[in-house]
Amino acid sequence: MDLEEAFQLVGEFGSYQKQMVLVLVLLQLYHANLRNFRGFEQVYMACQSMLIVLIGAIPEYHIEQGDHSNYEELIKHVTFTEDVNSIVTEWFLLKQQAYKVSLAGSLFFAGVLVGNVFFGPLSDKIGRKPVFLTALFFEVVFGYATAFAPSYEVFALSRLLVGLMNGGMSLVCFVLTQEYVGKAYWAMTGTLTNMTFAVGIALFGALGYYVRPWRTLATAANSPGVLFFLLCVTLPESPRWLYSRGYTEKAEEVLQYIAVRNGNSNAAAKVKLRMCPGSVKTGNRGNNGPGLLDLFTHTVLRWRTVVLMYVWYSCSLVYYGLTMNASEESGNRYFSVAMYGLVELPAYPLCIYFIDKQWAGRRKTMASFLGLAGLSCLCTMLVPVNAGALFNATSLALLGKLLVSAAFNIVYVYTTELYPTAVRNAGLGVCSMSCRVGGILAPFVPSMRDLHTSMPFMVFCLSGISAGCLGLLLPETLNKPVTETLDELSSPAYHRIVETETHLFEEDQSKTNHKLNQ
Repeated sequence: MDLEEAFQLVGEFGSYQKQMVLVLVLLQLYHANLRNFRGFEQVYMACQSMLIVLIGAIPEYHIEQGDHSNYEELIKHVTFTEDVNSIVTEWFLLKQQAYKVSLAGSLFFAGVLVGNVFFGPLSDKIGRKPVFLTALFFEVVFGYATAFAPSYEVFALSRLLVGLMNGGMSLVCFVLTQEYVGKAYWAMTGTLTNMTFAVGIALFGALGYYVRPWRTLATAANSPGVLFFLLCVTLPESPRWLYSRGYTEKAEEVLQYIAVRNGNSNAAAKVKLRMCPGSVKTGNRGNNGPGLLDLFTHTVLRWRTVVLMYVWYSCSLVYYGLTMNASEESGNRYFSVAMYGLVELPAYPLCIYFIDKQWAGRRKTMASFLGLAGLSCLCTMLVPVNAGALFNATSLALLGKLLVSAAFNIVYVYTTELYPTAVRNAGLGVCSMSCRVGGILAPFVPSMRDLHTSMPFMVFCLSGISAGCLGLLLPETLNKPVTETLDELSSPAYHRIVETETHLFEEDQSKTNHKLNQ
């Protein structure tokens, strides 16, 4: 049997797979808060991502008259009038030193960028689990280095290293949530994983409200990583990766183990995989197998990769730019951060509904959400700022955040389906690399309002609309079989199978609709 038939036998989303996905999803939540030290990735990843938004908060202050001839004299006359404890108040990152707050956020994303490019292809070579655990362990270590940094320089270096490990770990984490389950559940697990990132942002806003000292906040945001590391040690290797690399017997062992843990012992004895055609052991690519260069040299993947890189870049720029714009606005910064997280939640049920509909699918839904996000940012520039009106600039910006969140969620699932298992992490790594370029630039976009108040939203508008148009050039993946190797992707036989399965599915849908109409 092939891999999909084996998953149907052992259970596509059984009790054990639900446990594994739950651990990985909660890990993503932790990540979102760690990124919040001025960036973002899901509960643990959400914490890491958003960390800088609160620990880099700039409180109200005034400067007394006196000798301001140099910076050392200037800080002696600074009085903070707001009760805020952040890196700004500890190291006086004001005036000509204020750029260091945004720099710390950009360094995090620079680290994520390098981590995506390095760890993504590495996990395709040596396996998902060893790369995932190594990156998670060192992310926790460097997270504590952030909390106890004695100087800004050490703090900035720790943010770079946390980002490096975050980039490697989070990407593999997402792929594992897909590869542990059957293809039919990829949209659901991918959406659930991304949804927890929004929850993580909201929880981080609440955590920041009650835990004000920035070092304590950083420690609290990082500590769950220790528990998650201990839980993840017991996870098995991805059966899809083992199968695509030619380790058929090991893949069978993992599937049999999943079947037993799912309470389906009878199915475990029936799992017998045929050798994957085009795998490293049976193909002609040698021991190294396909790699990063294949994304740009392979005739099918080349165009997909270029388009996806721009789509990911635009999603990141608009998503993080609008979120970080919350910290630039007046009002309660903790409420703003939480609101910019909670506003994403309605996007995910919309995604689950639309991307599984034959008339919408992945491609059209992603392009539509990106275009609408761009249009909402355009309308933000045209609507006057009126706190008393229902449709004001802030509400339209929140609508833009909701729409781009939906697009961001879809692009994760869509990209996973567009790349074969043999290069899936490499493909996600390259796309995520371009995504981090958007993240690096995002902290500086809100400051463009100094040129013109509408300038940030003009950037978001053009990015969203252009990415949506380009996304329409990609192929649809709804109800298409998963490719495991590059040979399958190029094989005429594979394309005939795709056409046949698609035709059969459309016939079944037509019959079902006819019966419902009767």
